[in-house]
Amino acid sequence: MKKQYFYWLAITAFLGLFGLLMLWQTVLSPSIKFPIALLLLLNITPLLIPMRGFLNGDKKSCSWMAYISLFYLIHGAVECYANADERWLAGLEVFLSLQLFFGAAFYVRAFNHHA
Repeated sequence: MKKQYFYWLAITAFLGLFGLLMLWQTVLSPSIKFPIALLLLLNITPLLIPMRGFLNGDKKSCSWMAYISLFYLIHGAVECYANADERWLAGLEVFLSLQLFFGAAFYVRAFNHHA
């Protein structure tokens, strides 16, 4: 397959995960125990660190994005287990983080094979 397919798979997963996390913390299930701004800062900032290079298709940023997506996989799995009310949101987070991981990892792999 072409490396662009994997890149667009990773981009759509990134945008979906970003949107999901923003909506989850602000609209769908806002926290009453913690400030929303703090939760957004803790949840969204790891995605923003390699975003510039990732959106430009930089190989190193894409590999970092794959590593960072594993954090969201763990977070989603723990939320699936611990919180029955938000299980569907956590399941979607797991799906999107896996999609981001495999899309970015296969893009970097295809980038190395075609270089």
